[in-house]
Amino acid sequence: MPPKRVIARVALCAAILFAVTMALLPHPPHTPFEHHDKFQHMGAFTTMAVLAAWSYPKAPLFRIGERLSFLGALIEVLQAMPAIHRDCDIRDWIADTLAVAVVLSITALYRRRRGATSSTNAAPASPAASEAHGSVDRSRAA
Repeated sequence: MPPKRVIARVALCAAILFAVTMALLPHPPHTPFEHHDKFQHMGAFTTMAVLAAWSYPKAPLFRIGERLSFLGALIEVLQAMPAIHRDCDIRDWIADTLAVAVVLSITALYRRRRGATSSTNAAPASPAASEAHGSVDRSRAA
């Protein structure tokens, strides 16, 4: 595994641990965005989505989105526990999921564009290689 992937995965684990810890603290520290709870949610889940897409480049983006959305829902369910002294708000989960969807949509466009660019810049296959794969144009043969 390339060192960049290792760093990305460690950063992803740290981001998840940080987000869950901050979400479950009864009295989280004050921040400049204290009155903008949705910005905090979107920032955390945007970060996690970027790190997840970078950490797992071959994973289906839908699966990454599904799991991060589930994490957001799980956080909200845990916040509903009376011992946590936090409020469960479905709008927080919606903000989490929207942030993830935007990041992964941009990632999908980037990957598609990068794939199209690399395939158009690829060297043409030799006729022997094309024939081996059954893609040779037989109309010109003979």
